[in-house]
This record gives sequence, C-alpha cells and structure tokens, in this order.
Amino acid sequence: MDSTAASTEVDVALIGGGQAGLSVGYFLRRTRRSFCILDAEPAPGGAWRHAWPSLRLFSPASSSSLAGWMMPATAQAEPQRDEVIDYLARYEARYALPVRRPWQVRAVTDEGSHLQLQAEAADGSRHGWRARAVVSATGTWREPYRPQYPGQALYRGRQLHSADYAGPDGLAGQRVLVVGGGNSGAQILAELSQAAQAVWCTAAPPRFLPDEVDGRVLFERATQRWRALQQGLVPDDPPGGLGDIVMVASVREARARGVLVARPMFERFTATGVRWLDGVQQDFDAVVWCTGFRPALRHLQPLGVVDAQGRVAVQGTRSSLQPRLWLVGYGEWTGMASATLIGVMRTARSTAQEVDGFLAL
Repeated sequence: MDSTAASTEVDVALIGGGQAGLSVGYFLRRTRRSFCILDAEPAPGGAWRHAWPSLRLFSPASSSSLAGWMMPATAQAEPQRDEVIDYLARYEARYALPVRRPWQVRAVTDEGSHLQLQAEAADGSRHGWRARAVVSATGTWREPYRPQYPGQALYRGRQLHSADYAGPDGLAGQRVLVVGGGNSGAQILAELSQAAQAVWCTAAPPRFLPDEVDGRVLFERATQRWRALQQGLVPDDPPGGLGDIVMVASVREARARGVLVARPMFERFTATGVRWLDGVQQDFDAVVWCTGFRPALRHLQPLGVVDAQGRVAVQGTRSSLQPRLWLVGYGEWTGMASATLIGVMRTARSTAQEVDGFLAL
C-alpha cells in the first residue's frame, strides 16, 4: 500500500469499482489510454457488498450482465446479492481491470492540464493521482436519504436505513415500522413480516407491476424510450415504470399472506413510536427507512460542479462546467437505466469513446 505523498499519473482515473466503474473500464481497455479504477471497498462487489443478504435482482442472470461476459446462470430465477458480488469479482479478474483498493477519493481539484485526486486508505495513508480525465462512478450507497419528521429526535427506538439492514435476525419478535414504497420497502417488509410484527407505511400508495413484468421488460421499455428520444419522438410509455415494485417471489408470497398492505404516512414521532393521521398512537421498537439514496459526490465539491440539489449538470455524461469530468451510473440523469447492471453498458461505452476522443485532441 502506497503511503507516500507522490502522485501517480494516468490518462484516466475512474472513481468507484462497482458495476459502473467496471463497465467503463471494460470499454477503456479498447483504447490505448492508461487508466486506473480507485475503489473504496476492501474487496470487489461495489455497493452490492452492503445490500441485505436476501436481496434478489428483478431479472434472470441473462438479463443482468455487464458488457462482454454474461452472468452465469443461477439456481434461482433471480440472482441473489452474493451471486452478483461473485460475478463482479470474476468480471474484474477476467478482464484484468486495474482496480486499486481500498482507496477512497476524498477530493478532486482542478490543476489546469489535469485533475488531481487525493485518496485515503483504511489505515489513514494517503496518495494522489493525476489524470487528464476523470470518470466518477461512486453511485449512491454512501449517501442514504432519511426524511425528517416532527418529533423524530424524541423517538427512543432504533432507526436504521435499508443501507444498514442486514436481515431479520436483529429485529426478530420486535414491532417494526417499514417506511418507503419502493422495491426495497416491499422486499424488506416481505422478509421482516415473517420474523417480526411489521407495519408498512408509504408517502403515496405503492404501485405494483404485473407479475409477468420483470427487469427484462423494464429494460426493454427503457431502451424503447431511449430510441424514441434519440429520434425526436414522444415516448409511448406503458403503465408502470422503473420506480414501481417488481413482484419477485418473496413479494408475491407476502401478498398471498395478506401483509403487502401499506398505510399512509404517520403525522409525527412519539417517544415510543408514531402518531398516525387519525390521532392513534402506536409503539414501535424500530423503524427501517427504505427511502432511497442521493448521489455520492462529496469528492467533487472542490470542483464547484455540485448544485444545490446534489447533482452535477451534464451533457450526456460529461460535466457541463468541468470538461475533464464525466459521471456514470447515478440514475436517469446520467443515462437511461444507467444505475442497473445491464443498463449501464450504453453510457459506459459512449463515455469511454468520448473520453478517448477528448484525450486525442
């Protein structure tokens, strides 16, 4: 582990070794550019290392793969978290991608002819990288979003985000409030309801996709929408979107048990639970926030490109204010379906090509 104050020079530095960083790295291999992938995790897998153990994808392995190599078939229809981690580790090794870990990039600064990256290892040692172009692919996991409600500071129970949820064992037998109407909320409720007294509440009524609609269908819809927009047409969007709940096996089973029922959001916290809109108070031992994430972009703050909403203005995936910076995999604003395993391929390829063209000037 390098603990010197010197800087390593590369043509391109990628920040983040998850699915987006690996995908861009795959396409950069086709160029003659020197590059490295700086990853804050101690081992391969990116954000998948922090998902709860029972988490399943929405699609079979054949529709959940990165460019170049299909994810091997899995025993169950939808791959589990550990199978995704194993795939990403093998993908990284298969293409000998130059991942350097564990290095967390703390700051990126503009030095004119290049960008300077300051990174820190787990033991506190530091190192710098100089790059003519930077691709930020840190995703969202390090920025879990927890909304604020009246009385929240008074609540004496346990509060955890889905990013911290490790399974039902630590909550078994307890009264648990699951907050959030997306896929994580539905899947965690389905699991917790078998081990705890779980109640589900959402800001808006949850929307469930038909049983036959999975990630493959959603990706096909996203592709059709992208093609329509490329042609200047108005997309003909069918009902249901990427934000709706996919009926994976555990969620269908919860529906059969009659527990897939959400209450409207509560009015405020109490010391021991919440007060609902009808004035009834209910005690809970714990609250699980399944309320999503925000882009993890603190390392870009020194560049002055992060706006008040916590995003970076982009043209495609390239920063509008910093021509040496690209962003991949943060969601729709950096490419349609770009936060998914199969969906990131399109923006990863175009980003690698654009970076290569920029460096050729």
